Formats: sequence, C-alpha cells, structure tokens
Amino acid sequence: QVQVVESGGGLVQPGGSLRLSCAASGTILRIVTMGWYRQAPGKERELVAAAGSGGSTNYAESMKGRFTVSRDNAKNTVYLQMNSLKPEDTAVYYCNVRTIGPGYWGKGTLVTVSS
Repeated sequence: QVQVVESGGGLVQPGGSLRLSCAASGTILRIVTMGWYRQAPGKERELVAAAGSGGSTNYAESMKGRFTVSRDNAKNTVYLQMNSLKPEDTAVYYCNVRTIGPGYWGKGTLVTVSS
C-alpha cells in the first residue's frame, strides 16, 4: 500500500512564506514525477509545480519566481517553497506522485493567506 502524506500548511500573512513537504512511502514503482496541485474554493484543481526524477521542473505561469519545487529522490520526498504569498494562493495543496504504473494523491494540506 502506498501512502502520500503532505505537511507544512497553515495560516500565513500576505508576503510571507511557507514550505510544504510530501513524502511517499510503501511499495512504489519507479517514480516519474512528484509535484503539487492546488484547489481553491469553487475552482478546479490546477498544477502548481512538478519535479522530474532527472531534475527537471515545471511551473504554472503564475507561480514562477515565487514558488520553488525540489525533490529528494532517495527519500521519495518533494518540497514546495512558497514565497511572497498572496491571498489568492489560498487553497488546499495536494501532492501528486506519478509512477510508471499507478499515480497517487495525498489528502491535501490547507494553505491560508490572510491578514
């Protein structure tokens, strides 16, 4: 059984920073990408950023320059450093693990940006 667990969400003021972590454990086929999606109230889930096993990264346009995704392949862990947070970044952030077989989602961690 595969578990994907996010951590690091919380309440932060506009302009602040947060670092999210996601660890995948269990019997996992070769991981292709690990990344982050988010879903704000009333909106569809959208890609935030993803990291390939070879070091490649992909960002949604609105996150470029503010968010940084990184990955520790040995630990099956992915991180999301979020800086200069805005109220519109408020959402549930989900970790996504894509393998050569099934894909997996975490249950999400809530990020609230508010003064």
